Amino acid sequence: MSNTNMIRAARLHGPEDLRVEDVPHPGDPPQGQVLLRVEVVGICGSDLHTYRHARIGDTQLAAPLILGHEFAGIVEQADADCLDGHGHPLSAGTRVAVDPAQPCGRCEWCLRGDPNLCPQIVFCGLFPHEGALRPWMHVPAASCFPVPAGMDATTAMMLEPLGVAIHSLDLAKVRLGESVAVIGTGPIGLCLLRLSAAAGGGPLFAADRLPWRVRLAADFGPSTAYCTPDTDFVQAVLEATGGRGVDVAFEAASGGEALQQAADILAPGGRLIAVGVDEDDRFVLRHSTLRRKGLTIRMVRRMKHSYARAIHLAEHGQIDLRALVSHHYPLEQAPQAFAANAAYREGVVKVAVDCQV
Repeated sequence: MSNTNMIRAARLHGPEDLRVEDVPHPGDPPQGQVLLRVEVVGICGSDLHTYRHARIGDTQLAAPLILGHEFAGIVEQADADCLDGHGHPLSAGTRVAVDPAQPCGRCEWCLRGDPNLCPQIVFCGLFPHEGALRPWMHVPAASCFPVPAGMDATTAMMLEPLGVAIHSLDLAKVRLGESVAVIGTGPIGLCLLRLSAAAGGGPLFAADRLPWRVRLAADFGPSTAYCTPDTDFVQAVLEATGGRGVDVAFEAASGGEALQQAADILAPGGRLIAVGVDEDDRFVLRHSTLRRKGLTIRMVRRMKHSYARAIHLAEHGQIDLRALVSHHYPLEQAPQAFAANAAYREGVVKVAVDCQV
């Protein structure tokens, strides 16, 4: 296949400077990789950090970059020796969800079973590694997870954020009858509500500054008690639990005051699971709260070994991932999609970009 053909891609040039422009077609894939026809890409909160500030944490944008790490597509070209994420042969025409993280597989952390902590990890859409907001790209075959026949591309794309929620729940070790709070009911927060309910957690509490997301939370955790953005969430949870607090608090709201709220509503010996990425790259908590309660803090670094379980949950109807995607935009309107998501316009939950339109 000629690599002289040009394709369209959404590239970030600076803060809020996203442009759809021509880039070379990737051409034939190298050994061990496949040519993927990208169908749909989701916009993640971490993408928005990079979009707004041309950085995330201490990773700075130093050249134009194709964004996008939540994606699914159809394998267009694969060699006979290409094996998927389950170690099975991967053939052209297969719809796959793609793990955007590519660990080295050889370091101390990979070998002990923590590939998400690999210091040499390559991550799609994180500078300097190009992302998925384009119609075709190369991806390692081992990063591809075939989805069941009949599973649509949007659901397949959402397996990535569901995988992060699964890993977060694993870290929390939610037990039957334990009370759980989720602060930030974006897509991952909503997945956490559903998973916590499925794990037997309860009662469940949810908070978000966006009223439509709070209303949606009731559908993802049937026993959830929830509040409006004007409510004092800490006071509401403490009153509902007789002053005891909850056993587990997930912070899925990009840090800030949500971290202290999570600590304040936890019972002594509780677990705080920090899922969100703080926009200012800070982690601030009142020391006395942590010390006197003897709280445990777990930091979520993406996910590990989650795709098989995510596919099972979605395939068997235990979570409706399509219900989390509120807006679709064509690739040519990617700048408008990011602007709408960054402003959290009315009704925005998850914005997706369709790359084949």
